[in-house]
Amino acid sequence: MTQFPKEFLWGASTAATQIEGGWNADGKGESIWDTLVHDGTGKIAHSENADTAIDFYHHWREDVALMKTIGLNAYRFSISWPRVLPEGTGPVNEAGLR
Repeated sequence: MTQFPKEFLWGASTAATQIEGGWNADGKGESIWDTLVHDGTGKIAHSENADTAIDFYHHWREDVALMKTIGLNAYRFSISWPRVLPEGTGPVNEAGLR
């Protein structure tokens, strides 16, 4: 059986909008997606949104521990810029960096 090199990275990746939840927690501003799903126009089927998603925002420690448990040694994630810069420009939201 062929073996993977010892330094091979087994990983996962996620996108903030798809997993994070906490859509308005800790001073986060609205993303384009948030604006679209909350505008009341019904443009999104079944009024689906990512307000909670899998709630990674509140459970990231447990989720990262699970990644380690299944043997992952790499994780690529995206940054929710509305969480860091709630108004798009201006002061950084310190809570969004923690």
